Amino acid sequence: MKEKLLESALKLFSSNGYNAVSMRAIAQEAGANVGSLTYHFGSKANLLREIYQQHTGPMNQRRKELLGEALRIEDSDSRLVAILRAYVIPAFSMSENGIGGGAEFTRLRAILTAEGNQDASAIIADTFDETSRTFLQAISDCIPDASREGLIWRSQFLLGSLYYALINPERVTRLSDEEVDGSDREAAIEHLVQASFASFRSLAPRKNA
Repeated sequence: MKEKLLESALKLFSSNGYNAVSMRAIAQEAGANVGSLTYHFGSKANLLREIYQQHTGPMNQRRKELLGEALRIEDSDSRLVAILRAYVIPAFSMSENGIGGGAEFTRLRAILTAEGNQDASAIIADTFDETSRTFLQAISDCIPDASREGLIWRSQFLLGSLYYALINPERVTRLSDEEVDGSDREAAIEHLVQASFASFRSLAPRKNA
């Protein structure tokens, strides 16, 4: 029943947002009563926190493993590419087997970010901020003269691109008149990494000729 409640909450949150979904609606979707929700989670915020922990734990762990490998690369440009791949790949690979939440959980993340709910904001910060700061530092070490402001903004653009690539691949197929397969994850990863590399690398001050 606990898993059923988690699945129902994820489905409703990702479709309707966190603010609009009541505990009663989640219980009805799961074929349970509100008391069962309260017993297992205590509150809607705790329920959301468990959804995040369930889906992001494996993804964050894999990111850290790949980042450790990337940091052993001496050439700064090659290391930057590897760091970006370490960040992007787990979000795609985890979605293939359901771990990490895939498109449904990514939609939820995007909706929660837009809603600005305090409970959700705190959970997102607890879940991702430590890992995000670790990656930011690794990227900064590849481009030591880059401004902190530029790094923060472009990391935000990377996250937005990752969201959209995961939740709306059919748009690529449609706009290309089906010449490009938007569901080709390897191609999506490659283009996203290369675009992000160019974005971050351009933060390095140009040397006078």
